[in-house]
Amino acid sequence: MREFNTRIIVGRSRRNKPLLERIVITDMAAEGKSIGKIDDKVVFVSQAVPGDIVDVQVTRKRSNFYEGVPVKFHYYSDIRVTPFCEHFGVCGGCKWQSLPYKEQLNYKEREIVNNLRRIGKIELPEIAPVLASPDEILYRNKLEYTFSNKRWLTQSEMENKDELSNHNALGFHIPGMFDKVVDINRCYLQAEPSNAIRLAVRDYALREGLSFFDLRSKSGLLRTMIIRTASTGETMVVVVFGYDDADIRTSLMDYLVNLFPDVVSWMYVINTKANDTINDLDVSCYAGRDHIFEQMEDLKFKIGPKSFFQTNSHQALNLYKIVREFAALTGDEVVYDLYTGTGTIANFVARMAAKVVGIEYVPEAIEDAHVNSEINGISNTLFLAGDMKDLLSHELFEKHGWPDLIITDPPRAGMHADVVQTILNAAPEKIVYVSCNAATQARDLNILDIRYRVTRVQPIDMFPHTHHIENVVLLERR
Repeated sequence: MREFNTRIIVGRSRRNKPLLERIVITDMAAEGKSIGKIDDKVVFVSQAVPGDIVDVQVTRKRSNFYEGVPVKFHYYSDIRVTPFCEHFGVCGGCKWQSLPYKEQLNYKEREIVNNLRRIGKIELPEIAPVLASPDEILYRNKLEYTFSNKRWLTQSEMENKDELSNHNALGFHIPGMFDKVVDINRCYLQAEPSNAIRLAVRDYALREGLSFFDLRSKSGLLRTMIIRTASTGETMVVVVFGYDDADIRTSLMDYLVNLFPDVVSWMYVINTKANDTINDLDVSCYAGRDHIFEQMEDLKFKIGPKSFFQTNSHQALNLYKIVREFAALTGDEVVYDLYTGTGTIANFVARMAAKVVGIEYVPEAIEDAHVNSEINGISNTLFLAGDMKDLLSHELFEKHGWPDLIITDPPRAGMHADVVQTILNAAPEKIVYVSCNAATQARDLNILDIRYRVTRVQPIDMFPHTHHIENVVLLERR
């Protein structure tokens, strides 16, 4: 048997759940889990790959399936690779590290095909192979870390609890445990100075005795921290405090500003609410600019602390190129960009269209979209804020022009049924549908099939070592 350094996380209480022995892992399933069988029941297993033979501790039991985690490997699959991160199996991210990247792409492509055929039930062209990410690690431009006074303890630490002096952590939530955070030594998701900044903040806080947030009682000074990086080399840091202590806040921020002089934006937030979102809070600029810039081809995009931007910058550019290719604009078209966010796609295609109308629910994002058009000298865009199902209407088209092309990039839930119907009524020549959830995309394609045929399908991998996959579809009017 080949040796691998595999870390397994098991719940502290197994509550008399059964242990399933020598389960043969045969396949991968949705949500990144693997599949085995016992007594005609499906067993969904995390942290295993096809070809593994494992003992599985059941964590969830239903009449027709089990869910669980491996507690012993009898045989390691020939395709398995050694996870590169020391936190694998504990941290909830990068769950497919033990699966070679080529195999990840194969399973992601299969997921796209299965959803489009099983849910969409539509005629499909040949589906292009998944466009791989040029970066398999260090590809994210944004990470949010959580401070917690109840860090996740290893088994050995649990056995020697009395000897522990530090229960604080700065890292990521344990899956399924909202009040437990794994203290991260090194994260492979974001390039430096991300790790250096996080460790500096943690070490300073421990040294100065600053309180880490208590996720149950909602108390404590240090709450979360957001680090944003750009392909331009610019970095933004947002420190979120649970309450305001001007002296402590100033001391910490001054320490960081002096330690990392190349960071161009230092921000802070006072969040006394129950939840962690900062979208409804004021963000203060402590030092530097209140934004950073991202670059795509000859376009610049202003990124603020609340801005939405694709988290894989290099692959986002490839995504937008695919959208542009599928659109095949001639310069005369009226284009509607639904769920436009900060107008990245709208501005990316604007120079090849007569007019682009972008629609987004979040007003702050629309403000960013206007700015992004302005700084790039783009004058043929119009951005509107509002609920898509209410704003997208016959009256809107009469006022701003009927669409020749609709680009839509909805959230994971897909498009509201009213939005789909409005698109059908508008009857543009073409639709480019970008999706981060092939299941809801397939559902919407099934409805659109009455008037549109799918002519191109291009999956694109934005998130290596996860089960997530984006998909771009071109629909042309029948």
